[in-house]
Amino acid sequence: MNSNKNIIICVGRQLGSGGHIIAKALADRLGCKLYDRELLNLAARESGFSEKFFEQNDEKKGFFESLFHTHVPFMSDSAFYGTGLSQESLFQIQSDAIRKAADRESCVFVGRCAEYVLREHKNMVSVFVTADIDERVERVSERRDCTPDEARHYIETQESRRSSYYGYYTGKEWGHSASYDLCVNSSRLGLDATVEFIAGYVRRVLGIDG
Repeated sequence: MNSNKNIIICVGRQLGSGGHIIAKALADRLGCKLYDRELLNLAARESGFSEKFFEQNDEKKGFFESLFHTHVPFMSDSAFYGTGLSQESLFQIQSDAIRKAADRESCVFVGRCAEYVLREHKNMVSVFVTADIDERVERVSERRDCTPDEARHYIETQESRRSSYYGYYTGKEWGHSASYDLCVNSSRLGLDATVEFIAGYVRRVLGIDG
């Protein structure tokens, strides 16, 4: 088992649940580095590929098959076919970047199956954030400047992809309580109080003072 003393919090989240806001607040409160889309930058630097390569694949199963039917402007055809890369290879590159970050410093990771990648880490706590659907639709509608119906459709589509990606790589069910240490509905307490609740849980589980 990993003996690293760094604090690691992995946050899964439903769209519109405020999960990213909560993750950022947790990172600030507990003195951790936040990794969300920053993981794509990190994976790109580690692999030598363009960040766009990872953006296309971000939490989407089946991305690699689509590359064979589309032009990829950020990578030449010869470079692509000569790499021997697969969807699993991209996941492995990202997973390696997650492990290196966790070894280097205390981190809060958002999504990307981080709690599965770091399942052997001694000081890792996994959290899943949900919220009432009407509240989620309202947040997504405001953020994307779209109608509630469009927001609901977007949520359903994106979460179906996210669930498929998570299940494919972890063998577990995305959003199911058995897949995480703690599941919390942010609608019950509100975002600020949910941050306090999760921070208290993390401190208690990991024996952190303060």
